[in-house]
Amino acid sequence: MYVSEKIAFIGVGRMGSGMVARLIAAGHDLTIYDPVASAMAPAAALGAKIATSAADAAAVCTVVMISVPGPADARETARLIADSPTLEIFVDLSTSGPAAAQAIASLLAPRGIAAIDAPVSGGVKGASSGKLAIMASGPTTAMERVRPLLEVLGKVYPLGEKPGLGQTVKLANNLMSAASLAIAAEALAMGVKAGVDPAAMLDVLNASSGRNSATQDKIPKHVLNRKFDFGFANALSFKDVRLCLDEAEALGVPMVVGAAVRQMLSITHQIHGAAADCTDLVKVVENWAGCRIGSKEE
Repeated sequence: MYVSEKIAFIGVGRMGSGMVARLIAAGHDLTIYDPVASAMAPAAALGAKIATSAADAAAVCTVVMISVPGPADARETARLIADSPTLEIFVDLSTSGPAAAQAIASLLAPRGIAAIDAPVSGGVKGASSGKLAIMASGPTTAMERVRPLLEVLGKVYPLGEKPGLGQTVKLANNLMSAASLAIAAEALAMGVKAGVDPAAMLDVLNASSGRNSATQDKIPKHVLNRKFDFGFANALSFKDVRLCLDEAEALGVPMVVGAAVRQMLSITHQIHGAAADCTDLVKVVENWAGCRIGSKEE
């Protein structure tokens, strides 16, 4: 049976705003909070109530969902809402890492609050269209309770009850995504230096075994036209890969390729700054190779 939930949603930026809009459209009662006041206006126009703090939002809701930049933000938000008298389930939709998920679960469990880590993949477009991939782990009863909410946002992939399993898979995914962009940039630079048209080379790669998310989406749609506007910050990619390698080290898993990807993201950050798009990594490779991966029409 369909049940409308009273939800507090913390973090209504580029990703959060799309998810909030879908939850409101599905008939749920939302109270929102974001430290950037202007970010709350679109959701408020759709009917969301505005809170003055995360604790204020959680105080009147049974489910808290958060979409925040990183692990420190997720932990702090969990601490701020932990004493809510009505809260039953905390859902972290951010990429905050397994260590944060485990710490949050340990903080909230003694208070009778179940913690679900449910990081998402699919970007701003997926958040708005309800086509996110949601990697979820946490207590079974709580998972079944919030699953209808998550299914409003995309496809749910349950990964078990242990805190942090969803985060582990998300970090692995983001490492692979960043690696595909780095290696595709190097391969295309080689082709361009040899005289191959990059658009023609992409056609071949995408019909062959080298195809990946960078050759199919990021480079043809956001690099060849020189816009570098995929919409995922290099700083966030760098953060995610650092978290991934930290987790791998804790588990005793070597990541030689991952370390090289982390270094490429670090160099991109140093050269292009905190506002750089993830596709700006291609500019670094172009500069080193002395070439330009652009379409003829551009």
